[in-house]
Amino acid sequence: MYAIVFAICFLATTVGAICGLGGGIIIKPVMDASGLFPVDTVNFLSGCTVLAMTAYAVARSRLSKEDPADARVALPLALGAAIGGYCGRNLYAQVQGFFPNPDSAAAVQSACLMVITAGTLVYTILRDRIPSLHVENPAIICALGLALGLMSSFLGIGGGPINLVVLFYFFSMEIKPAAQCSLLVILFSQATSTVTSLLTQDLADVDLVVLAGMIALGIAGGIVGRRVNARIDSATVNRLFIALMVLIIAITIFNLQKYATL
Repeated sequence: MYAIVFAICFLATTVGAICGLGGGIIIKPVMDASGLFPVDTVNFLSGCTVLAMTAYAVARSRLSKEDPADARVALPLALGAAIGGYCGRNLYAQVQGFFPNPDSAAAVQSACLMVITAGTLVYTILRDRIPSLHVENPAIICALGLALGLMSSFLGIGGGPINLVVLFYFFSMEIKPAAQCSLLVILFSQATSTVTSLLTQDLADVDLVVLAGMIALGIAGGIVGRRVNARIDSATVNRLFIALMVLIIAITIFNLQKYATL
């Protein structure tokens, strides 16, 4: 089992880093499809892995002074994301209460992730034809951060392409500052979501070896993915991104059918 989980984590974070997605949006649906752990455990393991990856990436950027994010946008987004991370975790708990089997809530997660991923794919293909905005109002920026944090925490995916689409469209950002803002959103939303899980969730079933291994391999996958990304051209990255979005949609359809019958 360890070999399967660690392989999923390393490959997901490597490919995610190559495409600028992070790893959560791949780890979460693939782990759900594997059926190795209950949904709550998958949410926690995925969240901790994403949190560790993001904390490493943010710290590395700060130490190397590679942090072009605009503070006027990044700070309100991060604040909203922190609130959204808490709200998203509680929203998921409420959704679980609607079902006799708590794992059935994964069907709702899968349906939402399928729709969001499909929207991300369409925007990516049509991005050059869609005019972008320049939002400057701090309250609106904070509200956008809250929405991103809520979605990423509720879905257990970290954020990834959803964050980038919002940053491209609402702030007309280039890829480098968008990536830095996305990291802050993920860091703050996952931090509050993980703390909420630690305080409210029964984590007796969490295998500490699996948790430690996923965190270590998640960071390693992020490092390898960044290096591969630097050696291939943008057209290749874009093709891989689109293929990955299609694969994620297919996996979420499988998970939706699987958990809807519980």
